[in-house]
Amino acid sequence: MKHLNAIMTGLIAVFILLSLTVFTVDQRQNAIVFQLGEIIDVKKQPGLYFKVPLLQNVRYFDTRVLTLTSSEPERFITSEKKNVLVDSFVKWRVVDVKQYYVSVGGDETRAHLRLSQTINDGLRAEFGKRTVHDVVSGQRDQIMEILRQKADADARTIGVQVLDVRIKRVDLPQEVSESVYQRMEAERKRVANELRSTGAGEAEKIKADADRQREIILAEAYRDAQRTKGEGDAKASAIYAEAFGQNPEFYAFYRSMEAYRQSFKSKSDVMVLDPSSEFFKYLKSSGK
Repeated sequence: MKHLNAIMTGLIAVFILLSLTVFTVDQRQNAIVFQLGEIIDVKKQPGLYFKVPLLQNVRYFDTRVLTLTSSEPERFITSEKKNVLVDSFVKWRVVDVKQYYVSVGGDETRAHLRLSQTINDGLRAEFGKRTVHDVVSGQRDQIMEILRQKADADARTIGVQVLDVRIKRVDLPQEVSESVYQRMEAERKRVANELRSTGAGEAEKIKADADRQREIILAEAYRDAQRTKGEGDAKASAIYAEAFGQNPEFYAFYRSMEAYRQSFKSKSDVMVLDPSSEFFKYLKSSGK
């Protein structure tokens, strides 16, 4: 039993010794080996490593891509002296863990503060050279690339690489936005009124042209109708003349009968004529 206890005690001692001697580095990390507070080695490759117990210690640093986002939009002034609110973020990672530790003590908060100052200084400088239109759409990609290059150059001094700088949103302050929206609304109304006015003018032109064409069509139709009517009357007169010319006596009789019919159409009609008048020629004849 005592022999078993001695073996267990030895195994525990070996395990404790190994835990104090062996350390691993993950593929997502770099490690710095310190001896009495002084950097003696940097482990960048993942694997199993050894250290001197109690004399040496290891500190790990995350080398994955990290994101720095602004807590709230920052206010900058454009070349037009207009305020804009800018929301941005930065993608960065540690590439020189030793320099990172020496510069900011390996503190991610201090690294964020340094990067934020660099990005804000770059944004202030670039926005001050451009108009609102440029920073919103015209030169946005160019601004982001310039910021990335400048921020990366500064970040290298603390062992950090800036992979990307993105401007998520550029807004006008609330008080400016309202005046801009009002101007936009007034401009849209002005354009709408111009379009309505132009449309009304075009409608009047179309209506006037339609009325003119209607009058022309009616006049031409009336002219053609009168011409056709006149031609018909002429043909009818020619036919009558030809027909009555073959028997003048019958024509005279027919005309008299028509005159009698029209004259005595109504019982209230009154005519005062000489009985010997030529008008009663055929009435006298019928009386014999």
